[in-house]
Amino acid sequence: MTDIPLWLSGVIGAVIFFGLMFLRLHVGLSLMVAGFVGFCLTRGLPAAKTTLATTIFEVASSPILVVIPLFVVMGVIAGQGGVIRAAFDTFDKWVGHLRGGLAMATVGSCAAFGAVCGDNIATAAVMNKAALPQMRRFGYDDKLSFGSIAAGGNLGILIPPSAAFVVFGFITETPIGDLFISGIIPGILLTLMFMGQIALQCKLKPSLSSKHEAASWKSRLVSLRGLIGIAIVFLLVMGGLMGGLFTPTEAGAVGTVAVVVVSLFYRQLSWKTIGRALMEATRTSAMILLLIMGARYFSYFVTTTELASTLATAIADAALNRYVVIILVCILYLILGALMDIWSVMIITLPIFFEILTDMGFSPLQLGVITVLCIMIGCITPPVGVVVFTLAGQHRDVPMYTIFRGVWPFVGTMCLFLLILIFVPWLSTWLPSFM
Repeated sequence: MTDIPLWLSGVIGAVIFFGLMFLRLHVGLSLMVAGFVGFCLTRGLPAAKTTLATTIFEVASSPILVVIPLFVVMGVIAGQGGVIRAAFDTFDKWVGHLRGGLAMATVGSCAAFGAVCGDNIATAAVMNKAALPQMRRFGYDDKLSFGSIAAGGNLGILIPPSAAFVVFGFITETPIGDLFISGIIPGILLTLMFMGQIALQCKLKPSLSSKHEAASWKSRLVSLRGLIGIAIVFLLVMGGLMGGLFTPTEAGAVGTVAVVVVSLFYRQLSWKTIGRALMEATRTSAMILLLIMGARYFSYFVTTTELASTLATAIADAALNRYVVIILVCILYLILGALMDIWSVMIITLPIFFEILTDMGFSPLQLGVITVLCIMIGCITPPVGVVVFTLAGQHRDVPMYTIFRGVWPFVGTMCLFLLILIFVPWLSTWLPSFM
């Protein structure tokens, strides 16, 4: 322990963290190293070691985080087991004949798949295989095709069950079940806004898409069977949560079993698929857990430096309107979301900003949805745009700028929806109020 002022210790810790990030050390390890050095400066070496050990044990033994690998398994099996293709065929039958209808069907299918997969990258990657060949077959412009896949894939972390809400809830100690339910109405509204935007785009510029023969009403009604599997899984998971029958962890386990059973009916599930799902769940969970361990440890250090309280006092002294503050925080999220993965953004910022914003009167549930939406926007904007890079990696023949040009209209729609969520909080809080 040294006589360095607490605020200076906080600055030193932040400099170390960003320096290690610049050297491309893993974010979780960077947070741990920065937190360890900071603890040594503020509390001494024994306290630094003890806090590190207890933090690692606390995160590793948390029953809440067990739900993350379960949701990953759900998503991989649903994507490989024929569930998503059946959903796309259903939406294609109902809206595919409209101008821009296949892009609308893509967005609708992404929303449906989001009900069984809590990851945006996985949703976009799966939909890319299911929807892009069909859109190219009917002469859709690549900008609209990739834009709808990238933006629609992002719905995977807004529509419950969502791994992003799990991490948000764990860091902020907000009930995860309530967070899941708070994302239902915003997820549906954003899906409809995307569809409306596609219709407007294609009306203003018909060359973006084409029309094809409408399906008969009989085939449309028969196609609804393609949504039965997703509906069963969603109702089991969310119905159990809303009815108080399951905890989020139990809901994840029930949902995983339900997805396996549903996939068996499509006869596309194999042991290879199950093995791939388990490996993906292991990799994703290990990455997220390491990030959370580092973030929780670093947040304890930040608490000792009183940086958050100092920042809150400075904001209070500046007498800024609370809407000005949250819009500034959202702008920061948009910038960070374009440069870093979603987990790193939440883990770095939430320990600082969450308490400040809740003290200003914002609901934790509203902040959860706003945070996830900000990160969604960052995931499809340059220079990084992880979802866009995922799609570009699967299609070397398509220039990166083509995909980015395709997502800009969706970014505008999401920014508009972000403002709506900020000024209309009941969109996030009304449904959970019945819990």
